[in-house]
Amino acid sequence: MEKFTTLTGVAAPLPLRNIDTDMIIPKQFLKTIKRTGLGKSLFYEMRYDQEGKEIPDFVLNQPAYRKATILVTGENFGCGSSREHAPWSLLDFGIRCVIAADFADIFYNNCFQNGILPIKLPQSEVDKLMDDASRGANATLTVDLEAQEIHGPDGGVIKFEIDPFRKHCLLNGLDSIGLTLQKKSEIETFENTVSAARPWL
Repeated sequence: MEKFTTLTGVAAPLPLRNIDTDMIIPKQFLKTIKRTGLGKSLFYEMRYDQEGKEIPDFVLNQPAYRKATILVTGENFGCGSSREHAPWSLLDFGIRCVIAADFADIFYNNCFQNGILPIKLPQSEVDKLMDDASRGANATLTVDLEAQEIHGPDGGVIKFEIDPFRKHCLLNGLDSIGLTLQKKSEIETFENTVSAARPWL
């Protein structure tokens, strides 16, 4: 998993509440078990019309936001079914950080397992960042995970809270597999000891 330390990029505003995982990545795109290639289908029903053509008004179709790496959105983001394809599609598009007042629990946990930083903030601060994100090409934010700070385009700073263990994992690029592999030598020692003591197993 890619480490998350400091991210500077364009923030896209998506001021909608209760965006569920089917809106993030519709069910017809869940057939793959690959983590790549899903970015083009992110927010599919909002990004494309029935003929598959881009809807110009949708934020990620606008020139200023086509390479957005941060998403500022409404409360209860990621609700609905527990599909890990949702963070996969965000990450494949290029989104590494999502900022909202709150998130659905399973989606929130899945973000950390895939190298995405979900930041919970009071609604008043989300509103400030939503205003910053509405500035198009000038909607650049810097997210400093080590300092737990978001720096706005006008120099303003917003502090955020994060669980220390989750922070450690993101800073070091550790998902569940990575954490397990940190104990590789101890696991191998245990397996060798058990094999010697119980060769019939």
